Amino acid sequence: MDKKYQKLLLSIGLDLVGLIPIPFIDVVWAPLSAFILTRMYAGAKGKIAGLISFIEEIIPFSDVIPTFTMLWIYTNYIEKTGDEVSKFQSFKDSK
Repeated sequence: MDKKYQKLLLSIGLDLVGLIPIPFIDVVWAPLSAFILTRMYAGAKGKIAGLISFIEEIIPFSDVIPTFTMLWIYTNYIEKTGDEVSKFQSFKDSK
């Protein structure tokens, strides 16, 4: 299996862990999920997602947002599409 899709499966699994409705687990999971996100996705996007994940997991009943999976989609599709658009714009402007 491609490494990209292994990361997707891991992201889905980690999002499912975040759905466990036990308050004590949220207290432990919030900083752990933030740490894991910063390690899975380097740079500013990992740090920002880690902060969002921490806040989302620590606030009761708000842990339904699939932060890991959303960041995977952003990294693999949205960010790459933006790069292609900016390359096209640079090419267009150079003419």
